[in-house]
Amino acid sequence: MFNLIQNELMKIFKRIGTYVMIGLSVLIVIAAGIFIHYMEEKIEHPDNWKVELQTENNGLKAQLEEMGEGAPLYLEKQLAINEYRIEHNLSPYSESSLWDFVEISSSFMDLAGMFVIIIAGGIVANEFNWGTMKLLLIRPVSRSKLLLSKYMTVVIFSLIMTIMLFCTAVIVGAVLFGLPSEPMPKLLYLDGQVTEMNMGLYMMMSYALSLVHVLMLGTMAFMLSSVFRNSSTAIGFSIFLMFTGYQLTYFVSMKFEWAKYLLFANTVLVEYIDGEPLVPGMTMTFSLTMLIFYFILFQFLAFFVFNRRDVAI
Repeated sequence: MFNLIQNELMKIFKRIGTYVMIGLSVLIVIAAGIFIHYMEEKIEHPDNWKVELQTENNGLKAQLEEMGEGAPLYLEKQLAINEYRIEHNLSPYSESSLWDFVEISSSFMDLAGMFVIIIAGGIVANEFNWGTMKLLLIRPVSRSKLLLSKYMTVVIFSLIMTIMLFCTAVIVGAVLFGLPSEPMPKLLYLDGQVTEMNMGLYMMMSYALSLVHVLMLGTMAFMLSSVFRNSSTAIGFSIFLMFTGYQLTYFVSMKFEWAKYLLFANTVLVEYIDGEPLVPGMTMTFSLTMLIFYFILFQFLAFFVFNRRDVAI
């Protein structure tokens, strides 16, 4: 198995496109850091931030009273965090530090997801397109083992992209913004209470949860690549769902509670530590259960079709 995975990784890293994707990710993070650093120098942080927060709280309270029980959770969350900042003298306008930039850079995990889709969507289909699948199948290795090695390669590439983005953000953040003079905690609103979490720990959790989202996208693209044997279909459809899946699920959830069973209602796990689930009442356990269900479904379809289909090349 190790030799098969090593062979697949060599195929990926022999392509110029792989280094273009990695280089582009690094350049985007660096460009974002330079831009944010440049813009921050022009922004003046007010000294009367407590007055501003109190004024904002008055508006939030009025909205909550007007909406009643139907008020969205983010209003209650923002009010509680503002009150916590005032009480504990935690200004929202502290100078950006390494971890602030790492948090901003976590949005680039979608870019990593797109690149993983490109790899996963072509890792099986391209063997058919290039006419090399026959050479792989004549080896004394079962089809299942061959397919598993390709999927494990997708997982390893996902890890590489995530670690690379995280490390790049840390390095760029340290160079441009430096370490925080005081350890500023991440304020989270959990179970109706504001809690503090170490910023470094929070960012590692955030990237780890985002990796789950990337892996599910890669698994879906891998399944489509195995079933349809067409890289364009697998990549195009997966990227389309990556950009529209959550939004479409959100619109469905506005009218139907069963939207919580859809894949993209459960992939953004970071909502459970910093935000609110797409459908009220959803829990981390529920989302993980649904992700396991979809993972098994995608893998079953990929292996079943790949093993049963006659390969005539």
